[in-house]
Amino acid sequence: MIFLLNLFGAAALLLWGLRMVRTGVLRAYGAKLRQSLSRATANRFSAFLSGLGITCLLQSSSATALLSASFASRKLVTTGGALAVMLGADLGTSLVAQAYSFKVGWISPLLIVIGWVMFNKFEDSKVRDLGRAIVGLGIALLGLHLITDAAEPIRDAPLLPLLLRVMTDAPVFGVIVGAVLTVLSTSSLAIVLLVISFMAKDLVPIDLGFALILGANLGSAVMPILATSGEPPEARRVPVGNLVFRAIGVAAALPLITIIQPYIAMLESDPVRQALNFHVAFNLALAVIFIGFTGPVARLTGRLLPDQPVGDDPGRPRYLSHAPVDQPTVALANAGREALRMGDLVGQMLRQSLEVFRSDDRRLIKQVSDLDTQIDRLNEAIKLYLTQVSRELMDPADQKRVVDLITFITNLEHIGDIVDKNLMELAAKKVKYQLQFSPEGTRELDQIHERLTHNLELAMNVFMSGDLKLARQLFEEKQLFREMERSAAENHLGRLRSGRIESLQTSSLHLDILRDLKRINSHLAIVAQPLLEAAGELSPTRLK
Repeated sequence: MIFLLNLFGAAALLLWGLRMVRTGVLRAYGAKLRQSLSRATANRFSAFLSGLGITCLLQSSSATALLSASFASRKLVTTGGALAVMLGADLGTSLVAQAYSFKVGWISPLLIVIGWVMFNKFEDSKVRDLGRAIVGLGIALLGLHLITDAAEPIRDAPLLPLLLRVMTDAPVFGVIVGAVLTVLSTSSLAIVLLVISFMAKDLVPIDLGFALILGANLGSAVMPILATSGEPPEARRVPVGNLVFRAIGVAAALPLITIIQPYIAMLESDPVRQALNFHVAFNLALAVIFIGFTGPVARLTGRLLPDQPVGDDPGRPRYLSHAPVDQPTVALANAGREALRMGDLVGQMLRQSLEVFRSDDRRLIKQVSDLDTQIDRLNEAIKLYLTQVSRELMDPADQKRVVDLITFITNLEHIGDIVDKNLMELAAKKVKYQLQFSPEGTRELDQIHERLTHNLELAMNVFMSGDLKLARQLFEEKQLFREMERSAAENHLGRLRSGRIESLQTSSLHLDILRDLKRINSHLAIVAQPLLEAAGELSPTRLK
């Protein structure tokens, strides 16, 4: 039991370290990595190099696979380009394993100390995230060292010779074991490092080590399939295509292990180095062979996983037909209709958020969050659509309309975020602690909510009609709303002074809700600003 505890604890430490590296890098450079990945898939070779570089940073081909699948599902990249990314990602994982194999005992504590200092002594969030990644790297190296030490007692285990004999006589069992362990651990890199740790102690023969590494490669292609099982077909095609590459490669390499091994040994005789070199050679061979077949395999996955019939998905654009992108007037009208759909969803969010505070229904909180996701998807779709409209055919009025559209949907998206990230967090706190507003406070919040819903409708009318009178009315609502918020806050403070128990319990909650509702109204009032500026009805500054 002590032995198993040491071994599993060391393996968990390795997995945790790898996870910290991945999350630290994603938090520090996630946006840039996603941008570079989406830009690099124009041709298969740049996509391959992009997948290689990103995986070396994230130290997880599965993470790269999920990013690629996400882009493919939103049609930001083609399935063929995403498959080229995966060929690079798999090679990147094998190169990372090579880096972990260098035995420099002092570097693990050094990395942990450096990362700890960066995380705890610096305020900059990016430096802190990099510190997290560096600590994770040190922990992973420490876990690898502990695995090597913990593996020593296995040599005397009575079942070991039997298990080794079975897997050596039938290498396919080694592949199965390697694949299963990879899926269970969710990290092919961890399993490869575990295998070479056992090989360093002469617990696993070279041929069996090669079979286990092939299994780890196969398992690494299975994990993204499991992770995307509930996604639309566009997202599942990339993992399936990658599994096709892996399965063909493993099936071809497994019978040739005894033939390949002497050639691998010519590079380096050490069993550990042989296993790592075989890992790199396998993935490099797959990249060379299949880089020219990403297109056919993408078409194959398209036939295996055809597009689903378009259902009534509120987050899917309805009016963004790609036919008229060379007709700016028609395209801008389509985008405007889609922007109004966003406004309708925001209105639904506002109404449901009020109902959450009234009923304390946890299910409504989830529904509001789902609405925010739909708004985010429409926001992204509209912006991508507008980037495809021909700039050369636009007159200045059309170009201004594009700017106004983007500003409008951005404000709607910000409102959705405020409702989801702020108001629903406050609602969850109210439900959790079973708090109740005073009757007067509830009435005031209802009135402000009703005024806010009215202002949303007014903002949508201003946006579509361009009516100057309505724009003045909307902009005046900003001051009127501010006075309503101030009055409600003063009334609440008055109830606090009088010792109302409900007001005492909900004071922070009540004032935070008022603040967030005022922020939402400010985003709505901005819709009137371009019209009023063009009419010369706004002063450059409000300062006296």
